[in-house]
Amino acid sequence: MFKNGWLGDLEKQLFGRERNFENPVEMRFGITSERFTARLKQRIPDAQWSGIITATAMKAIERKLVEGVVTLHRDPEHYFFSVPVLARNIEDVYASRGNKPVLSPVLRSLQTAYRQGLTRILVIGAACHLHMLRDFRERFPYLRNMQIYTIGIPCVDNIDRNRWYWVLERISSSPATARHMEFMPDFRIHIRHCDGSTEKIPYFSLPQELSDPAVFPQACMCCFDYLNSLSDITIGYLAAELTPRQDRQWVLVRTEKGRELLDLIKNELERFPEWGEWKCDGFIRQTAGGIIKQMGDIGRTFSADPLIPQWIGHLLSTAMGFIGPKGIGFAHYSADYHMIRHYYYVRYLLPDHQEKLVPAHVPVILREYGLPL
Repeated sequence: MFKNGWLGDLEKQLFGRERNFENPVEMRFGITSERFTARLKQRIPDAQWSGIITATAMKAIERKLVEGVVTLHRDPEHYFFSVPVLARNIEDVYASRGNKPVLSPVLRSLQTAYRQGLTRILVIGAACHLHMLRDFRERFPYLRNMQIYTIGIPCVDNIDRNRWYWVLERISSSPATARHMEFMPDFRIHIRHCDGSTEKIPYFSLPQELSDPAVFPQACMCCFDYLNSLSDITIGYLAAELTPRQDRQWVLVRTEKGRELLDLIKNELERFPEWGEWKCDGFIRQTAGGIIKQMGDIGRTFSADPLIPQWIGHLLSTAMGFIGPKGIGFAHYSADYHMIRHYYYVRYLLPDHQEKLVPAHVPVILREYGLPL
C-alpha cells in the first residue's frame, strides 16, 4: 500500500478512467453501473446478514463459473479469527459465512490455486486484498492467465489479532458468547450472541480509549477505499434500510464480471431501491473539528471511561435515528467521516507518504467542507 497508493492507476486499468470529480456520489462510492438494496428470500443461517455473498460464491461453484473460491474459514480455537482457505466445493464455501473483523491474510490461498492448476477463481476480500490482487496481476504472469472474479466487502477499522480480545472486552458485557459484531446505522454497535440475543451499545457510550487511533493498524488508518472500489461487485449494508428481521444489504455492481456474479442469484433476491436523503453536510461539519483535533493529539492518554453513560447514549442514538442521516445519507456520512479522519492521520503522522497515499478525489471532498489541506 505504501508503495502503490490506494487508487490512481489501478482504477484506470479496471474501468478505463478515474472516478468523476464532478459527481459527488461517485467520488464517495466509486464507479458503479448499478446500486440497490436487497435480501435473500431464504436467509442463510449464521450469515452476517441475509447471506448474499455466501449464496453468490456457492452458486459460482455450483454453476462451474469458477473452480475455487479464495476466502476465509474461522479459526477453530478463536471464533472471530480467520484461516485462509481455497474452497473447492459448496460445503467449504458455506463454512466461510460470517464476518471475521481482524486482519486476515486471505490472498495466501492464491498460491494454493496456482499450485492446483486452477484457471478460474473467485476472490472475496476487503479493499486491501483486492488492491493487492490487482497489483499482483500486473506483476505476476501466472495470475494474468487466470480468470479472476472478485466480491468486495466494505471495510474499515479492522483490528490486529493481538488487540481483538482487548477491544471486545471493552465493548461487550459477555465477550465469550459474542458471535457477530457490526457498527450499525442506528448509531449503535450490535453484538449477536450464541443464544440468539443482540446486545446494543451506543457509539456515544464506548470507552474513550477505543477512540485512540493507535488501537487500529496503521494500514487501516491510511485506507481511502472504504467501499472497495476495485471489486467487480461490492456487497455490504451501509445504505440499506434498517428494518426488523429483514437483513437488507447494499449491492454495488461495478464491472461486467460483477454483473455475471449478480445474475447467478438474481432470482433468489428480493430487491429494494436505495432510500434516504443524500445530504448530510451538517452532521459532517459538526464532527470534522473533533476528528481533526483527535488526529493531531495522537499520543495522548485516553480514558477507559465512556464520555456518557449508556442510558444517555441510548437516548442520543434514538434521537439520531430520527434526525440523523439514513440509508444513502448514512453511507455518505460514513464514507466522509472516515475519509476526513484518515486524511488528517496521514497528514499529521505520515506526511512523507501523503502524496502517494491520498487519492486525488479526497482534497476535492475536503474543500467541499472548507477543511484545511
